[in-house]
Amino acid sequence: MTAEEVAGRIESGMTVGIGGWGSRRKPMALVRALLRSDVTDLTVVSYGGPDVGLLAAAGKIRKLVAAFATLDSVPLEPHFTAARQRGDFEFVELDEAMFMWGLTAGAHRLPFMPVRAGLGSDVLRVNPSLRTVTSPYEDGEELVAAKALRLDAALVHLNRADPYGNGQYLGPDPYFDDLFCEAAEQAYVSCEQVVETADLLKEHGPQTLLVKRLFVHGVVETPHGAHFTSCAPDHDRDEAFQRAYVAAARDPEAWPAFRERFLSGDEAAYQAAVAAFHQEQSAKKGDAA
Repeated sequence: MTAEEVAGRIESGMTVGIGGWGSRRKPMALVRALLRSDVTDLTVVSYGGPDVGLLAAAGKIRKLVAAFATLDSVPLEPHFTAARQRGDFEFVELDEAMFMWGLTAGAHRLPFMPVRAGLGSDVLRVNPSLRTVTSPYEDGEELVAAKALRLDAALVHLNRADPYGNGQYLGPDPYFDDLFCEAAEQAYVSCEQVVETADLLKEHGPQTLLVKRLFVHGVVETPHGAHFTSCAPDHDRDEAFQRAYVAAARDPEAWPAFRERFLSGDEAAYQAAVAAFHQEQSAKKGDAA
């Protein structure tokens, strides 16, 4: 599929899970395709990064379910911060482990999972809709009932995939992309490279096969499709571009120009603009030297 075809399957009002973690291995090409679409009124479920920030800046989020929204080397995603302060969307803030077990419950089609995460914290105070359950066994322990996170659609980015939807990660962490796909009614994998199934295991063991084709409805080959987030070992996070993004996001007068330069065209135009940006940065360094 193309990124545009994936975006065309996302409808306004859907609950969309976005894989990756902070500013790491986010399906940014698919997010950018959503930005170019007319879709709105989304419930977004994410370990948030620039995916959340860009969708918030575009006014496409009605409700956000997240444990955080960070750019890793920048603690708080600036567009998320501004949108949150304005009260632009409903926010369900969960403990990281509670979020994971909510995805697990969704993947197993259970209504909730009992967890200790959140007990004794403000998570229960800021989320009064959360409930606790009592163990039916002799221990009688009170636990948090982490509500299932069921998704209409999931978007994830991996290093490699075959044409049938088997997805492979090659970096240091799988994050929870498999759970996002399994908790969704439809899931779409973008990847750095599409390869034949047999090639997935030529250089790497079966433990790197994270996403199973059973849960995938489409595959998109998008080299550098995670940019500006990292997709190790294929590429690191583009810190220079991320700094430029943050500076523009924090300046209401600068953001329209940044958006016009990098987000007004298709994915090919975006990648070309990023390449030009780095050429300019190199020229500035040369002049300074």
